[in-house]
Amino acid sequence: MEQLTAYFPGPPRIAFDAAGMGQPVLFLHGIGGNRTNWTSQMQACTGDYCALAWDARGYGLSDDYDGPLDFAQFADDVVGLLDHLSIAKAHFVGLSMGGRITQDLYFRYPERVLTMVLCDTFPGTTPTLPPKEREEFINLRKGPLIAGKSLGEMAEPLAKTLLSTNPAPEHFQRLVDSIKALHQDSYIKTLEASMRYDHAVDISTISVPVQLIYGAEDRLTPPAIGEQMQRDIPDAQLAIIEGAGHLSNIEGEAEFNRVLLQFLARHASS
Repeated sequence: MEQLTAYFPGPPRIAFDAAGMGQPVLFLHGIGGNRTNWTSQMQACTGDYCALAWDARGYGLSDDYDGPLDFAQFADDVVGLLDHLSIAKAHFVGLSMGGRITQDLYFRYPERVLTMVLCDTFPGTTPTLPPKEREEFINLRKGPLIAGKSLGEMAEPLAKTLLSTNPAPEHFQRLVDSIKALHQDSYIKTLEASMRYDHAVDISTISVPVQLIYGAEDRLTPPAIGEQMQRDIPDAQLAIIEGAGHLSNIEGEAEFNRVLLQFLARHASS
């Protein structure tokens, strides 16, 4: 199935890939990613669904933007993209930051959400660290960039913290390339906004089907987080992928795709 790259005019202009026909499935990448992180999942879905993967504002082929970022703008951009494509509702698959965007979207625009697949992510849309530790984390990530270090220099050490203990060379290189492709100024704004966004929600009130997917070797969002989310979200299902770290869709793509397609098949008529 041919995959096309198109743009939602914005502003800012948002790039997205589209392939296939059927109910829409929109893939949302993490803070260090872009739409190409979902290549395998796009291919897996195009036989039965309209698969979409975006570059969030300031990522990939999407435009940068003036001023600071309000994390809520990501969900607003998603709704703008859906409206542009005349899509009333969609299935959402969000990894890490993409999972937080998906949750924010659900609680602010519940009428647009059919189901959610939340992968290697934190629960809800409130900060996960106390204020002091939050600022320390922000400075740890942005400090070297402000001091003049390039994303290229930071890519390999950062990738090692996000993948499993023994990643395949091709998986390691994919993540390194993804980090190198970040827009530095937009990445810093996203880092600050995502860590400081505080929109309290109660995930026990989620009423759409939810599939949770976590890498067994994820050190940033360990499987224990997914286990607690499964207890908190009514009827949520949890899959833990062996041999995968934080990028479970890349390191465990075959199992990830199996779980994803089974979940979508159960709920595609909802």
